[in-house]
Amino acid sequence: FNKVFEERGLGYSWDVDEYGRLCEVGGGKERMTFYMNKNKCWPEDCTNPTTEALVKGLPVDETRLALVKSCHARKTELFQELIGSGVVPLRPGILPLVDEAIAAGAPHAVCSTSNEAAVRTLVQTLMGEERYASFEFFCGDCVPAKKPAPDVYNLAASTMKLPKGKCVVIEDSGIGCKAAKAAGMACLVTTSTYTVDEDFSGADRIVPELEAAEVKLADLRALL
Repeated sequence: FNKVFEERGLGYSWDVDEYGRLCEVGGGKERMTFYMNKNKCWPEDCTNPTTEALVKGLPVDETRLALVKSCHARKTELFQELIGSGVVPLRPGILPLVDEAIAAGAPHAVCSTSNEAAVRTLVQTLMGEERYASFEFFCGDCVPAKKPAPDVYNLAASTMKLPKGKCVVIEDSGIGCKAAKAAGMACLVTTSTYTVDEDFSGADRIVPELEAAEVKLADLRALL
């Protein structure tokens, strides 16, 4: 995000604490919109009504929407380049758990507010072709309401023909945990730098890392 802001000459930058707060908003485009509305820092050429005004039925905010979409598309390009370079590792414990699921024939999916192309690049690059081919993907704007709404998890369960009461979600954010629980699914939370202080009171289990907690497929099934 910061690289895009710099390229566009927007004059602001997010630090770790700021981004942690923004993680309470689901979706990159939505985070930028929230930030610019809250801080009243839209570029001068974006003079159309705010998102709040749109809800009241005023004209479509085309210039702001175009800016956000353009910035997010560029951010996705940069993210894919970063992942493709191999400098960003997977979190410890992910690969063994995926391999267990594949060996057991347990259906699994990625449900993310992130852009689908970026998510696919991440999984394909960091997990390899065989693991990549085993996943279903539900990402980005595939549902109208992003986390903490349960829509993406409802869509995944419906598409994969799985009872929601038999699904376990691994999440790392408060809004993700709320989405999983609102969908009627069990949820294990593995906290991150950005979300460690968030409210996970609805989670079925909380761990700092999957590997350190020795989380296995059997442990996930035990949450059902």
